[in-house]
Amino acid sequence: MIKLSRKVFYVKLRRRLLCRVSLLGRCLMRLWDRFLLISRPKSIKYKQLLRATTFAAKPVPSATTPAFPPPPPPPPLPPPALQSSGEAGFARCRERDKDSDLVALKISLLGDCQIGKTSFVIKYVGNEKEQGDIQTSGINLMDKTLYVGGARISYSIWEVGGDEKAHNHIPMACKDSVAILYMFDLTSRCTLNSVISWYHQARKWNQNAIPVLIGTKFDDFIQLPIDLQWTVASQARAYAKALNATLFFSSATYNINVNKIFKFITAKLFNLPWTVERNLTVGEPMIDF
Repeated sequence: MIKLSRKVFYVKLRRRLLCRVSLLGRCLMRLWDRFLLISRPKSIKYKQLLRATTFAAKPVPSATTPAFPPPPPPPPLPPPALQSSGEAGFARCRERDKDSDLVALKISLLGDCQIGKTSFVIKYVGNEKEQGDIQTSGINLMDKTLYVGGARISYSIWEVGGDEKAHNHIPMACKDSVAILYMFDLTSRCTLNSVISWYHQARKWNQNAIPVLIGTKFDDFIQLPIDLQWTVASQARAYAKALNATLFFSSATYNINVNKIFKFITAKLFNLPWTVERNLTVGEPMIDF
């Protein structure tokens, strides 16, 4: 990350130097033109040349310079309906790579069906109006750009569907990810048991990503009996320890710990201070790291 920040700094510095050199060159050219006007007679031919070089928007072909036809336009991109989710994701990455001021990072979301992954991402990205129109099939892609220490960071969030067919997308979704979020429903213990399977599949393609274990639907979880809450919380903490992951209890409906999770990931990636304290109290949104 330090090398990437230095690269962004050097690119900005190079742009500033090029702008100043270009401005200095234009000033010198104006002084040279004035000198020529004073020292030489104003012939008609020189006036035409000066007018052409100063005000013409398009080059005028002369007898000695052949006029070449313009290059053909680039072929049009295929319509979005014909692009697969993976191709669309790689296209987004290529567009972000063109911007030297932008740091593009990839985050993956894994978990069973109907546990609130899409609602969680929408709450963080901020597109609540699109929640009713999005149906996860295979891979769902969303982007979020934020500013950290004067630099722009773009998180490309890859949400993998929870059905069996979606497992084929795990290699493409997890490769090159800086963090992988393993999600489960706090009110469904079977989804917590499935986390181990998701973890083993993801580790085949990425062993360096930051692991985060997230329990969703905390607003429904607190309606359960306190002894059941304690059992689920204890099992979730044991799973998080086995995965060497940080544990968060969250709720997309009430925006509980949604932003904190991504702040935690950003702090881990860029070595920023982490001020959130652990919360192991049963009945409260737990944070364990």
